[in-house]
Amino acid sequence: MGIAKRLVAEGLGTALLLTISGGCGVVAARLAGGDAALALLVGSVVSSAGLAVLILTFGGISGGHFNPVLTLSEAWRGKLPAGYVAPYIAAQLAGAVTGVAATHGMFGLELLVAASEVRTGAGLWLGEFVATFGLLSVFIGCGRSRPVAAPFAVAAYVMAACWFSSSSAFMNPALTLARAIGSAGGGIRPADAPGFILSQLAGAALASLVFAWLHGASRPAPIRS
Repeated sequence: MGIAKRLVAEGLGTALLLTISGGCGVVAARLAGGDAALALLVGSVVSSAGLAVLILTFGGISGGHFNPVLTLSEAWRGKLPAGYVAPYIAAQLAGAVTGVAATHGMFGLELLVAASEVRTGAGLWLGEFVATFGLLSVFIGCGRSRPVAAPFAVAAYVMAACWFSSSSAFMNPALTLARAIGSAGGGIRPADAPGFILSQLAGAALASLVFAWLHGASRPAPIRS
């Protein structure tokens, strides 16, 4: 599959993922009548269902990453050409910002304003590390042993992580940066974003190392036009 088509798929998929998660977060909060547990339940179920559908839709083109840590892990394990990493991440970041802007536009919220939600501290960083480690474990493990079930397994894990993680389980640097400039679906102060991203990178790196050891080394992926 050509790089241009891959990048469009990653950008569109990431934009739709942020639109789904942000939009359902706004709607759930408005309809739950102040019931935080109900809003979280609805938001996590809808976001996870949307993620599974998007992976099935775009996975055959780009791999359906929508997340820089998944892209980095795939490249490090030889599943994606190294030259694709920077373009993939750029497409994901552009898609994430577009998705947040679209959500704010749909619901009449002010566009691209710095979020104010405070998310910092060792407990939240640890929660983000654990959640991201688990995400990469499911992504790599199911991708190798049960590829047909992988989209549903990843989506189910994301739904679970929304409930068990202290950090609200962002698990995605592109999502984290986009939510720093728009709070639909749950924002994060720009000053707190680096701590989350470092925790995500650390969790992804450890999971990649563990599964590289469990599965054995992979050959570098060939570059295809």
